[in-house]
Amino acid sequence: MDLANLNAFIAIAETGSFSGAGERLHLTQPAISKRIAGLEQQLKVRLFDRLGREVGLTEAGRALLPRAYQILNVLDDTRRALTNLTGEVSGRLTLATSHHIGLHRLPPVLRTFTRTYPNVALDIQFLDSEVAYDEILHGRAEVAVITLAPAPHNLVRATPVWDDPLDFVVAPEHSLISNGPVNLADIAGHPAVFPGGNTFTHHIVSRLFEAQGLTPNIAMSTNYLETIKMMVSIGLAWSVLPRTMLDDQVASIALPGIQLSRQLGYIVHTERTLSNAARAFMSLLDAQVDLPGASA
Repeated sequence: MDLANLNAFIAIAETGSFSGAGERLHLTQPAISKRIAGLEQQLKVRLFDRLGREVGLTEAGRALLPRAYQILNVLDDTRRALTNLTGEVSGRLTLATSHHIGLHRLPPVLRTFTRTYPNVALDIQFLDSEVAYDEILHGRAEVAVITLAPAPHNLVRATPVWDDPLDFVVAPEHSLISNGPVNLADIAGHPAVFPGGNTFTHHIVSRLFEAQGLTPNIAMSTNYLETIKMMVSIGLAWSVLPRTMLDDQVASIALPGIQLSRQLGYIVHTERTLSNAARAFMSLLDAQVDLPGASA
């Protein structure tokens, strides 16, 4: 079975179009179509239904997809296992990370890694933590540095690196600051801007309110913490932000008895052979746990 054809098949399945697959693989649409035609001829089945501009997997296509991932992952594992025998730290390391961690936590680690291992080509993908999680599960990334899921998948090994305290924040002139002590019920009555409903951080905050029988007034949502901070700073809403992001643009609300935090760390697939480069990068992350201020 031609691996290039399999890669084209997976790209169409994931992007939902031949043109999208072509952009991902840097191929023309006719070239993608030719690869799929070759794969369908070899397997003697139709893999996609083409209804106008819509492309969907047939029953045979749905059956092939997990096996296609498995074939490519086994081949990648084999390559890594053979390369690891030399002990050399080189090759390509595909790393997924969230925008927030990439901006606020990873730069010192990346600086040390690139200086120590100049023969490694870093492929860094900035993704939402939840998307990065899927990249690990599907074998498209070797290591992901993300907000850790409250309940990890059984095929994912999660290693906490940083404790990330979360604070309730408003604009400095907001009434929640100027009118004296407040509690969670007071906050719930004001408009809020939350991380997207699919994010791990959203679930952490929502569970806090649910535990007290409260429903926050979510007026807006976005996955970008920098955008949330801007909306809070101009007085549109309250929110919850990592303590590391706080400055004079926002004011923290003290809530007696409530301490909220999330775990940041890295994840890998439990059934994947890790490259020497991945192991070296993980060692640098492990060292962060013991650094002064690592949990600030």
